[in-house]
Amino acid sequence: MPELVVQLTRVGFLVLLWLFVFAALRVVRSDLYAASGLRVAVPTFGRKKKESKKPRGGKSPQQLLVTHGALAGTRIALDGRPILIGRADDSTLVLDDDYASTRHARIALRGEDWYVEDLGSTNGTYLDRAKVTAPLRVPLGVPIRIGKTVIELRP
Repeated sequence: MPELVVQLTRVGFLVLLWLFVFAALRVVRSDLYAASGLRVAVPTFGRKKKESKKPRGGKSPQQLLVTHGALAGTRIALDGRPILIGRADDSTLVLDDDYASTRHARIALRGEDWYVEDLGSTNGTYLDRAKVTAPLRVPLGVPIRIGKTVIELRP
């Protein structure tokens, strides 16, 4: 009987070890997939593009401001180029945050509006309190949370 218990314990430990290895590989794969920038095109099937809403008071965003986190007070001028956010050294906003992925999110101009897009991050990107699962329009002053960092678009 003790020999059977030892063998079952060994098999159980081996199964747990392989589950851990597969979980680690899944996280690495998702970070690499997000870093490659590959995206799946989704057909629109004749849907009409919605008219973009003008910001209140005619003000348009001019800067990105970090309001909370290690980089609080950091400002990035909005010049029309996409802003990459993550731990990667070549990101526009480099976050030293354990809850941020290498390529975490992108804020990009589409027409006259700025949109936030999660790039397959592990812990997610939040616009106000809603998890970003597709590109979402970012209104002025609405917080975008990535890990412990909170950023906003400001005039």
